[in-house]
Amino acid sequence: MTAKMILHKFRIKRTLNRSLTVNFLLFAFLTLFGAFMALPLIYAVNNAFKPLDELFIFPPRFFVRNPTIDNFLDLIALMGNSWVPLSRYFANTFFITLIGTAGHILLASAAAYPLAKYQFPGSKMLFSIVVLALMFSPHVTAIPNYMVMSKLGWINTHASLIVPALAFPLGLFLMKQFMEQIPDALLEAAKIDGASEYRIFWSIVMPNVKPAWLTLMILQFPYLWGSNGGNFIYSENLKTLHFALGQITEGGIARAGVAAAVALLLMIVPITLFVISQSSVMQTMATSGMKD
Repeated sequence: MTAKMILHKFRIKRTLNRSLTVNFLLFAFLTLFGAFMALPLIYAVNNAFKPLDELFIFPPRFFVRNPTIDNFLDLIALMGNSWVPLSRYFANTFFITLIGTAGHILLASAAAYPLAKYQFPGSKMLFSIVVLALMFSPHVTAIPNYMVMSKLGWINTHASLIVPALAFPLGLFLMKQFMEQIPDALLEAAKIDGASEYRIFWSIVMPNVKPAWLTLMILQFPYLWGSNGGNFIYSENLKTLHFALGQITEGGIARAGVAAAVALLLMIVPITLFVISQSSVMQTMATSGMKD
């Protein structure tokens, strides 16, 4: 039996048998819950287009009455006065986010595959260390990270933000748990067909753990996108967009409108990525159930 036949055999299509009434009630509940969850986003969008008098009115208004783009024009004017162009901050942030996210997914997947499918001396101890690392927040490891980056000479470089992101323990844990669900018979059949370990990893393992690495992308991308790197990067031409815009919003009450515009701009990219990816995550998780 070939690998393709086994893969087709172990795919399970789950069908739900519910009445129309239950479906309607469930849809209504999810609609109300979704609308409630969207309120902060709607409020942020309205704030970005509010003039200063509406931002400080009491009691605060949820929706904008007199929308204006002055907040964005003021932001453009402030960034225009900077000796580093806005495009440079965008390029730095995009580079850090892209390399950090892609590198973390590849490294976590490559490390999780042998832990999930092979037994070797020290494998359980290594996984126990990964689980233990989940207990420590980034604030706890901030000083050790700085000391390591300083010893390596990576302070004031983008590597000081990218390299720690590659070692995010949740990624390795999540990938291992998903890879353990892949039947061993499928991998053995692929080896019988003459596939190498690299071919098995890229053609069989990675497509079947798509929900895991899409979830990692959704988690890691906003984390790196919102990183300011103020503790590691000191050169202005290497700083991130979040740090540059954060400096602008520290001008006091007069820049409250600019701060609202900045908050919206920083939210757009992660939310767009989530909207694009979440449908793939849900669809893949619903159709890729596998078991021995």
